[in-house]
Parts: sequence; structure tokens; C-alpha cells
Amino acid sequence: MRRADRLIKMVNFLRSRRRAVTASRIADEFGICTRTVYRDIQDLMDAGTPISGEAGVGYVINPDYYLPPITFDQDELEALTLGISMVRQWTDDRFAEKALNALEKIQTALPSQIRSELEQVTTYALPSDNRPPWTVSFSDVRECIRKQQKIQIEYSDGERQFSERVIRPLALMFFSPVWILAAWCEKREDFRHFRMDRIHNMQVLEQGFDDDDDKGLSAYLIREEECYRHRG
Repeated sequence: MRRADRLIKMVNFLRSRRRAVTASRIADEFGICTRTVYRDIQDLMDAGTPISGEAGVGYVINPDYYLPPITFDQDELEALTLGISMVRQWTDDRFAEKALNALEKIQTALPSQIRSELEQVTTYALPSDNRPPWTVSFSDVRECIRKQQKIQIEYSDGERQFSERVIRPLALMFFSPVWILAAWCEKREDFRHFRMDRIHNMQVLEQGFDDDDDKGLSAYLIREEECYRHRG
């Protein structure tokens, strides 16, 4: 790894930690010796990076510090553009526009010699007639997840049996070509999965919910992990 790339990754590594990180932990992460860590940290501090700490105690970085993307290798660019392409083809127009805006910002931030590599990307997500149609807004569902607002839905199961549910929307998951909404269902008093194409009506309720109880996303992910281990 080039030293310039390592310094960028080291800054991002520190930004992802809320507590002080020791030099030995950083050395293990990047496969270098602690002496190199001390030198790298000092060079970053001399360059104005807001890192504080000392040898033997650990280092922290100001969480508000922003490091713009300076460089990407070809595979990283490929992964980014493929993800953006999938968003544009497999979500809705509102989210697709956001994905296109993100791509334009990335292009603007890239050095000119790297920007040309975007033209050499060879992986794409294409439109498909297999995508089931939705009657509710994908972006509205995302917003309710983000704002932690309950919603009332009319839902049909695989046998076209309709029911009304009040749910806590927790996450959207893509199982091509279907999007699944993971939620806490108040009718069943348990976590449930709802296919987006089977939600026929949706009403946003004024009631909010918290994520730090046994009905939130964290509890859902823990249970899904346990179920996965048992299946394995």
C-alpha cells in the first residue's frame, strides 16, 4: 500500500472509532510497526489533521473532521458506479436522482487523471421487466424508516388475502427482483417481512418509535443473526 493511501485510510480508521486507539492497534490494522504509526500520526498532525493523544495512551480524531475522497483505485470506482447504477435501476425516481447527484459529486472531487477511469467501468445494472411494480412510494417508506415513524399498511399475502397492519418500518432489503420491508408488526407482536409489491396502501402515522428497545432494528438484526447461525 502506498504511504499516501495508508495515511488516508488511517484517518478514516480513526474517524470510525469513538474512543482512543492505541498505536499497537493501528499497527495491527495496517500491518506496520508502531514506530511507523508514530511517524505517520506525527506527519498527519503536522499537516493540520485534528488528531490528539500520545504514545502509550492512544489517539483520537475530531469527529467533525472531513476528509474528501482524494483517490480511488479502479476496483473502488467500479464498485461505486455499480452501486449507483443499481440504485438508479432498482429503486424509484427520487432515489435514482440522488444516486446520480452523488455520482456527479464524486466525479467533481476526483483528480482529472482518475476521473477518466470512470469511462472504463465495465459493470452495469440494467433495467428489467422482472421488477414487480409498487403502489406505494419507495422513498416515502425510506423516509419513515429514517424518521422512525409508524405506518399503517394494507397488505396481501401470497394467497391474495388482505389485512391491515400497523408496523414499525426498520429496514429495506433487496432480494432481486423483490424489495423486502423488515418491520415490527403490532398485529402479530413480532418481526415480520413485507414485500413492497404487496403493500397496496400506506398511511404515515403521527406516532414515532425508538430503536433502543426489543422492537427496533438492533433487536431485529440480533435475532436474524441468531436464526442464520441456527440454519447453518
